[in-house]
This record gives sequence, C-alpha cells and structure tokens, in this order.
Amino acid sequence: MTDNLLLMLKQIEKEKGISIESLFSFLEAALLSAYRKQYGTTQNVSVIIDRNNGDIHIYAKKSVVEKVENNAIEIGLEDALKVNPEVKVGDVIDIEIIPSANFGRFAYQTAKQVITQKLEEAEKTILYEEFSKRIGEITRGTIYRIDKKGVYLDLGRVEGVIPPYEQVDRENYKVGDKLVVYILKVIRKSQGPEITCSRSHPNLVKKLFELEIPEIQNGIVVIKGIAREPGIRTKIAVASKDSKIDPAGTCIGAKGIRIQPIVRELKKEKIDVIVWNEDPLIFVGNALNPASVIKVEQTGEKSARVLVAKDQLPLAIGKEGQNVRLAVKLTGWKIDIKTEEERLEKTEENRTFVYSLQEEEK
Repeated sequence: MTDNLLLMLKQIEKEKGISIESLFSFLEAALLSAYRKQYGTTQNVSVIIDRNNGDIHIYAKKSVVEKVENNAIEIGLEDALKVNPEVKVGDVIDIEIIPSANFGRFAYQTAKQVITQKLEEAEKTILYEEFSKRIGEITRGTIYRIDKKGVYLDLGRVEGVIPPYEQVDRENYKVGDKLVVYILKVIRKSQGPEITCSRSHPNLVKKLFELEIPEIQNGIVVIKGIAREPGIRTKIAVASKDSKIDPAGTCIGAKGIRIQPIVRELKKEKIDVIVWNEDPLIFVGNALNPASVIKVEQTGEKSARVLVAKDQLPLAIGKEGQNVRLAVKLTGWKIDIKTEEERLEKTEENRTFVYSLQEEEK
C-alpha cells in the first residue's frame, strides 16, 4: 500500500467519521477476497496490513509434518525450522506467501470495489444512528420532488419525506421551497435511512417556539401544552418561573416581533399564546382567548360553564366552533359557553354552546 493510499484512508476517516481501524479491516477483507478469487484457494489464509507503513502481508496456516503430501496446508519440518527454530511436528504455523506480480493490480481493483461498498454501508449506518438521535427535533430542508407518495426534501446528506398524512392541507408545496419540518421517525433501509417528516405535528410549533424564544431556551418560560389545527390555528399554553416576566408577552414580543417568524414559517397559521394557570378554571377562561370571559364555574368533573358577554360569544365559539374546540383540547375540560343574558333569562329559546372532548373524538 502506498503512502497516498494511507493518506486517503485518513482523509476518509476525517470526512466520513469512519475509524481508520475499520477501514484497515475492510481493506484486509477485500484483499483476502481478491487473493482467494485469483488463486481459487480454500486454505486458511489471512491478510494483515501493517498499521504504521501500510505493508501488506499474506499468511497461510500450515501444519508441520515429516513428509509433505499437500503443499497448500502442510510444510516440512526442515522448512518450518527456518521460520521458527522451536517448531516441532504437529504444530501449526503462519507462513508468509509472496503472491505473483500481477496480483497487485487484481487485488487493487477488488479492494476498491469492496471498500466502496463498505464505505457506503458504514455511512448509511452512521446517518441512521445520527438521525435516530434527532427524532423529535426540527430541521430545515429544500423540496426537490413532489408526487402522490409525498413531498421529498433534501436534508443535506439524506432524503426526508413528508407523507400526505403529515402535510398541511392549506400549504402549497413547490419544488425549491425551503421548509422547517419535525423529524417524526427514522427507518433503516438498504438504500439508506428513510426520514419521515411532519408539517402538521403540534411539536413542530413547540420546537419553533423553543428555537425563537430565548426565555424558553433557558427555562424561564415553560410550554405547558399545545392544541393545533394545522394550517389554521394553534393555541399554546405557557407559564413563567419568574413572577416578573409575562410569559405570553415574552413569546409574542413588542408588536409581535418574536412570534412573527414562527407565523411566517407556518404560512400565516394563527397562534394564540395562552397564559397557563394551575387553577383549571382560570386556565379554561384564558384558553378561550381572544374572547373576554366574565366568569367560569365548575359544573362537574373536568366540566365548566363559561359566561361571556353577548358580543363575545362569536369570539368564544370561533368559526365553526374552532376556538372552543382548541380550548377543549388544550385544557382537557368540557366547556359550556353561555351569555350572561342567557344565564339570567334561563329560556329554552336561547342557545347554549357546549363542546367536549367526546365530541372532538367523534
């Protein structure tokens, strides 16, 4: 092996993250395979590469005998003593083999093929292990292909796919678009790891907040819950460990400067930042933001009646029940919304809006 090849192995170690010892092992296996192919031998042959200078040594194990009947697996005592003066009949010793001159070229071609294959396999394993550790994180990719099976992303050294069920209906995907995606799962496949990504998962919003809001990164502000209807609206509950810090205001920023990058990344999906409270009734009232709530009363286990002014009823319910539906998801409570007038009049003509988790499951 030349010094240039040794340099190449060191470069592969640096760039691919594959240890040089593994590369030596791959090469030894390749040379052994090349030798057996050329000479058609089944004898117990081994190939050893000197780690310091790259010299190649090929050895065959041979039994020491008085009379040689099979040169491939036996060696006479007289010849064996030249190799090891302490050897005796019945011992097995390693005898170095000097292959023919044309073996070098044949060995190089075979070794090149095997090493290329082994490098590809090793790199796939490294990528699989790397991305397996990143499940639950977000990454940025560029769309390079779209078909019925999904939106395919260039994630650098690997390909990611957003299957139809993880896409957002209201988003218009185009080749060349850059997207932040949530890494949902990683599957080992022969062609390399398959990275399943999501644009609809609630944790995509959570990770974007963690990325954009320093107080969340350092643990001063904590995300307590998320309810999301992808592409339409998200409610995210936050709390502060410092009484002097307003968690909602911190996340939104002056004139929305902090939350706007998140909204842009989510293609203008609406985001309500809700202040979490350990008192579930206060939390239920907060969850109906942007509606103003007059009063919240507990009517049963995880069941509450919310009173609002008449002009706040549409906001509390939201378009097609969206606001109260997300509030129910966020709090885990059944919510019965009434106007103050309805509560006072108690007539059957007045409509009461009730939404529960059971309805959501339907």
